[in-house]
Amino acid sequence: MSIADKPLRWDVVHRDVLGKGAISSFVDDRVTTPSGDTVQRQYLTHPGAVAVVAWDEDADTIACLHQYRHPVGMELVEIPAGLLDGVDEAWVDAARRELAEEVELAAQRWQVLVDICPTAGACQESQRIYLARGLARTERPHGFELEGEELEMSWEWLDRAALLEAVLEGRCQSQALVTGILALETARLGGRLEGLRPSDAPWPIRSRPRP
Repeated sequence: MSIADKPLRWDVVHRDVLGKGAISSFVDDRVTTPSGDTVQRQYLTHPGAVAVVAWDEDADTIACLHQYRHPVGMELVEIPAGLLDGVDEAWVDAARRELAEEVELAAQRWQVLVDICPTAGACQESQRIYLARGLARTERPHGFELEGEELEMSWEWLDRAALLEAVLEGRCQSQALVTGILALETARLGGRLEGLRPSDAPWPIRSRPRP
C-alpha cells in the first residue's frame, strides 16, 4: 500500500481576514467538519518557498548562512532559501535565484531532497528543499540588492559531518537546514543520491488551488 498525504478540503462557510502584511495575511476560517460541527481555524497565508543544500562533494562542505531572525531573537545557521516569486516561476528557478542572491553560487546539478509543510497547523507554507551539486562562483542577479537582515548576514562553507553533529546536538535549529541536512544524510547513507527526484518533479501540494 502506498503511503501518501491525501488531498482534502473541508468546506469553509465564512472567512475573516484579520490582518494583511507584506507577504502573508492572517485569516480566520469557519470550517464545517465531516460530522457537521463548525470549528474556527486561524492561520497565515503563504506563497511557498524553496531552500537549497549546496554541497561541495570534494571538500564535503555545505554553504551556510548566518542570519538574524527577529521572531525568534537569534542569529540562525541556515541554508539559502527564499519565497516563490509567482505562479509562472519554475520552482527550481526560484532555488537557482536564491542560491545566486544569497551566496553567489551556481550549480550544475539539481535534485529534490524533500518537500515539507513546516508548520501545517498554523501556516499555509509549503517548502521544497533541493540538493545542488557541481558548484561554482557566480554573480548576484542583475538588479538584486541586499536589504534588511540580509545586509548583516554572512556565509561560509561548513563541514558536513560537523554540521550534522550540530543538528543532532540541538545547536542548529533552522527547520530548512535541519530537514535538509538529515535528508541528505539519509540519502547518502542509504545509497539513494542517484535516485533522488529530478529538479522538475511534481509537487502535488503546489498543484492544487489555494484556499
